[in-house]
Amino acid sequence: MTEETKFAFSIHQEYDVYHAQQRALDFARDTGFRRAEIYRLATVVTELCNNLVFHTQRGGLFTMRLQHRSGRWGIELTVEDDGPGILDLDLAMSDGFSTVHGLGSGLPGSRRLMDEFHIESKPGVGTKVIAWLRQ
Repeated sequence: MTEETKFAFSIHQEYDVYHAQQRALDFARDTGFRRAEIYRLATVVTELCNNLVFHTQRGGLFTMRLQHRSGRWGIELTVEDDGPGILDLDLAMSDGFSTVHGLGSGLPGSRRLMDEFHIESKPGVGTKVIAWLRQ
């Protein structure tokens, strides 16, 4: 295995989310991830990319790459936008909070499914999430 950016593309509509999820499934399977890890990854990709569709007007960028850290291989996801940003990050990361009348489990659930999860957001500037799942 070698580190490389496997793919990066813009997410603007729901079809793009589906495409990202399918690429993530294929990539994880092709790089030897177990079934449970593959579906954890697909769930997070779907959630984070859906946020680009539902919470921004112009969408954003999704990237996924294989990465070696501390003697372990993993997949790093990055999702970023220049949307409205998140006003209260602590509230957004709490279970049950939703601005679109959903279940409010997207961001906190994604954090639980990944081995590492970092989110930065500034109102009026945008949001960036970097998440990592080890093999």
